[in-house]
Amino acid sequence: MKIQDKIRDLARHHSNGVIALRRHLHQYPELSKQEVNTANFICNYLDTLERVSYTRDIAGNGICGFVEGRNPQSGCVALRADMDALPICEKTNLPFKSLNEGVMHACGHDVHIAVLLGAITILSEISDDFEGRVMFIFQPSEEHYPGGAITMLNAGIFDQVKPSKIFALHTTPEMETGKIGIREGKYMASTDEIYIEVRGRGGHGATPELNIDPVVAASHIVIALQTIVSRNANPTMPTTFSVGKFIAEGRTNIIPSTVSLECIIRTFDEAWRKQAHRLIHRIAEETAKAYGATADVFIDHGYPFVNNNPSLVRSAKQWARDYLGEENVLDIDMRMTAEDFSYFAQRVPACYFRLGTKIAGKPITNLHTAEFDVDERCIEVGMGVATLFAVKGLSENQEQTL
Repeated sequence: MKIQDKIRDLARHHSNGVIALRRHLHQYPELSKQEVNTANFICNYLDTLERVSYTRDIAGNGICGFVEGRNPQSGCVALRADMDALPICEKTNLPFKSLNEGVMHACGHDVHIAVLLGAITILSEISDDFEGRVMFIFQPSEEHYPGGAITMLNAGIFDQVKPSKIFALHTTPEMETGKIGIREGKYMASTDEIYIEVRGRGGHGATPELNIDPVVAASHIVIALQTIVSRNANPTMPTTFSVGKFIAEGRTNIIPSTVSLECIIRTFDEAWRKQAHRLIHRIAEETAKAYGATADVFIDHGYPFVNNNPSLVRSAKQWARDYLGEENVLDIDMRMTAEDFSYFAQRVPACYFRLGTKIAGKPITNLHTAEFDVDERCIEVGMGVATLFAVKGLSENQEQTL
């Protein structure tokens, strides 16, 4: 029997059990840096498997381990899943909806964990069919900067054994279940958070001549900052800038002394990213000055953009086509969403792909919403593809060595 057929059969065999794992995780979501019970649940399950070893409590609640095949020293590839949930009050009618009030797996990380647990299960059962070892990474705090990826790397998870390649996936509610999507090269944007405090001189709204109005200054800053994209960014370089928060705590007849702005900028080029930061400082500070106010700008440098290794993606596409059928492996566009998987992709060749989770006949329930839901049949697809990528990735290592 071909290895991909064995994987397909085992994915089907274990799918109901892995779906049950996902439902438990969905019921008990935990926020970034608080994934203690999630980690305990993962470790308790890993303890039931053969040829699996792991270390826990890495950079907080992170877990990193190995499934060993034949000649485990001969090569290594890695699979990664993120663990944290979001501060969202769930509004689904699922029988396994969140029991932790105000916390929800609204980004599919419960699916990611379950898929990786399923892949580890299959790999432990076919460990005599591959050479090398598969590193698995359960990463905390993807949703909260600076993110768990960089903290786990700084804790040394690649110091003793560095994988030759790494794979990860993400649920995608707009893509049909049964399909995956991959893109070569630049895929997801860098992200930075911008905090601007505009300072003026508050006072009575009926005597504006005695005040320096930070509300007016901040309003003009918001408009002026839009020119970063419309008049400074190269039109061929995707860039987005958004102001998400504008706080002016006055009243109808009170002009406040300060206004706070909170913004994001996202793009795909490090040189332009640095230039955009300089423009944000200059535009905010000089615009405020024009109205007699001042602006203090702090830019919280976030995740770099996700770069998928072209050669690895081309291999992964072919493996996936053989496994799922050519019509079920899609070429996908760049996304302005961000992911701290980018830090892993800076260290080793990476392939970050999308897993279709759309529920047939129902409207799309988008990521980061209280109504988010998935077609659980995606779990069988995801665990099969992740296992296949790990095994084929190791096999590719062997072929390149010969």
